[in-house]
Amino acid sequence: MESFAYQSPKSVAEAAKLATGEAKLIAGGQSLLPSMKLGLAAPSALVDLGQIGDLRGVKVDGGHLTIGAMTTHASVAESAEVRKAIPALAELAANIGDRQVRNRGTLGGSLANNDPAACYPSAVLGLGATIQTDRRTIAADDFFKGLYETALAEGEIITSVSFPVPERAKYVKFKQPASRFSLVGVFVSKGPAGVRVAVTGAGAGVFRVKALEDRLAAKWAPESCGGVTVPSEGLNTDLHGSAAYRAALIPVLAQRAVAAS
Repeated sequence: MESFAYQSPKSVAEAAKLATGEAKLIAGGQSLLPSMKLGLAAPSALVDLGQIGDLRGVKVDGGHLTIGAMTTHASVAESAEVRKAIPALAELAANIGDRQVRNRGTLGGSLANNDPAACYPSAVLGLGATIQTDRRTIAADDFFKGLYETALAEGEIITSVSFPVPERAKYVKFKQPASRFSLVGVFVSKGPAGVRVAVTGAGAGVFRVKALEDRLAAKWAPESCGGVTVPSEGLNTDLHGSAAYRAALIPVLAQRAVAAS
């Protein structure tokens, strides 16, 4: 690991001033630090967001659940407000990685990293959430751009995420047993943002499946997912499963999610 400077700002404004050039923002560090140890990332400085209290917390107001970017997965899973407003989101957070990851990893860090098999992006896209940064508000449909790529500009800081409270929602994932990342994960919801089906783990990034959304909009029932074919072109193939296998899993997991919603 190369040497680097370390900064611990006390405000978002201070962090934004420091996050320039080769400096990197760090939240829970569950992705960045391993990359640095492997020599895949070599920032000149780390700007640690951990001391900015305004970036933590959960609140429900006006039909929306808002979660601070530095709120850990464990805190989301244990939050009474989250469990009451969107139980599916609390359950998703409770099954991310292992206990260490859940106690260190954060909502904002997961979204900014945009790992193609991460769980949180499916909830954000599957609920039609909005991402608030220190500069603007970004709709979920405009935020995720591709493999580890988002709409965030250099130095832009996620401050919170606002989720519309749905009528129904559920997340089901078929996980890789060692890493607990999703081989395929499907988040379904019916609510203010309409019917949405978001998939993680299957492709280069999270994506929606319109064919399933249309069927479920017509009838919210498990059987509506039956007979839907998801094209395998562009999906991942690796030692854990082929693109065709992942494509076949998507409607099956969607059916299970709807049944449990």
